[in-house]
Amino acid sequence: QLVESGGGEVQAGGSLRLACLASAYPAESKCMAWFRQSPGKGREGVAALVTGGRSTHYVDAVKGRLTISQDNAKNTLYLQMDSLKPNDTAVYYCAVRDAFCSPNKDAYTYWGQGTQVTVS
Repeated sequence: QLVESGGGEVQAGGSLRLACLASAYPAESKCMAWFRQSPGKGREGVAALVTGGRSTHYVDAVKGRLTISQDNAKNTLYLQMDSLKPNDTAVYYCAVRDAFCSPNKDAYTYWGQGTQVTVS
């Protein structure tokens, strides 16, 4: 089970930190990722992390502003979001797959329920 938290409303230029508590997922899982979906748009990958923090991946639109990380002791995945823009407004989802990271949402097996981020 994946449970996201930390969403909310913030002004442009502000910051939020999203958290995803991963209470149960395959020990051999290799990729944890954040996706987002805006109204009328498809779900897009934002950032991904290879389990153990060996490498991270970001979509160009968020590079330098969003940072993905994990705390193994807390079984938690984070997304630090800085310098937020109105077009970052979306529902943000965390996802896990038991393989290498992929930008394709259909490649992910486990999903959280999402948390709303609104930038005004």
